[in-house]
Amino acid sequence: MNTASPFNPPATLRPETIAATAAVAADREHRAAAPPLFLSATFGWTDPASKPEFDYSRSGNPTRRYFEEALADLEGAAAGVVTATGMAAVDLVLNLVNPGDLVVAPHDCYGGTHRLLTARAKRGQFQVLFIDLTDGEALEAALIDRPRLLLIETPSNPLLRITDIEACVALTKAAGTITVADNTFLSPALQNPLLLGCDLVIHSTTKYINGHSDVVGGAVLARDKAFGEELAWWANCTGVTGAPFDSYLTLRGLRTLFVRMARQQQSAGALAERLDADPRVARVFYPGLEAHPGHALAKRQQKGFGAMFSVEFAPGIDATEVLRRLQIFTIAESLGGFESLVSMPASMTHAAMAPEARAKAGISDRLVRFSIGLEHEEDLTRDLFAALDAVTASALAKDDGGVGGNLCR
Repeated sequence: MNTASPFNPPATLRPETIAATAAVAADREHRAAAPPLFLSATFGWTDPASKPEFDYSRSGNPTRRYFEEALADLEGAAAGVVTATGMAAVDLVLNLVNPGDLVVAPHDCYGGTHRLLTARAKRGQFQVLFIDLTDGEALEAALIDRPRLLLIETPSNPLLRITDIEACVALTKAAGTITVADNTFLSPALQNPLLLGCDLVIHSTTKYINGHSDVVGGAVLARDKAFGEELAWWANCTGVTGAPFDSYLTLRGLRTLFVRMARQQQSAGALAERLDADPRVARVFYPGLEAHPGHALAKRQQKGFGAMFSVEFAPGIDATEVLRRLQIFTIAESLGGFESLVSMPASMTHAAMAPEARAKAGISDRLVRFSIGLEHEEDLTRDLFAALDAVTASALAKDDGGVGGNLCR
């Protein structure tokens, strides 16, 4: 049984071991290997003048606590809050921002985050500025106004731009800005923003942490206890905390995070290389490719390149038709599950962004995002290229070869 105190595992434990042993035999009465599920909405008090550790599940629940501790240990956090969804985690952090404050965010962030920030700014809750965080001069200019919060998303969704976390932190510390990193695309298995100096890290635990596409959830982890306590107060106040059963299932999924991520990113890298060499593909957005502008930085601040990549097909290729012909890949939003998914950001995950905002971010109507799952690499390759070959043949037949001239980069 792990007898270490909460949020403070033995320094010798590797992250894989932390994930595998979190809350094992934590049940003091029966020492059950799998942590118990506490579904109770309320908890009894032994004395009305002495508040127990748990009194009401919105405020705190033993099962959710197990999961919070596991995530905090993996991210090197002092405290954590598990939320009902990933967007609830983003919104929870915004409680640290006051009216009149400035929030700086990536211009190519997840569409739901862009929608939330834009909507709250329109209601006067704060000001928001979207910039290219890979542009150091743009960030320095934004920090002149001493923003309250900087949101980093690296790799970005869906273009997988890489932001230098340590460089951002060096600038935000001088400006007194809270630095928040969305680590959903890589998970604690491949990146630890708090260890690189960020104040907070956000996850949509729906994705890689759960890994089974059957639970929606989120989390915010804080490097300092004070931030953690403030966020916990707001989470209880607003009621955005995650359900016990969801926490139970997601902790269960966390056990296999590292082995899943290793297999998935191996397949993603192989597929990205194959597509990058194909003349029918205009561009592949994957940090694992040496030609990617963020490759060297990703290699330095990440433990791997991840299992997400995006593709922009050549003008003569109908991306929509390619997706329709896929047999193994499922057309769906979300990512990070055991199954391979494919989506078109412009009409799906980023549809809420105004067309001009998408254009500024570089999200074209021909962009396709892939989340690589646990299927065999050869089967995924065969499925993808069979669809691409079929679309190419159809286009050539209709155009009597006219498309062929567009298939070379």
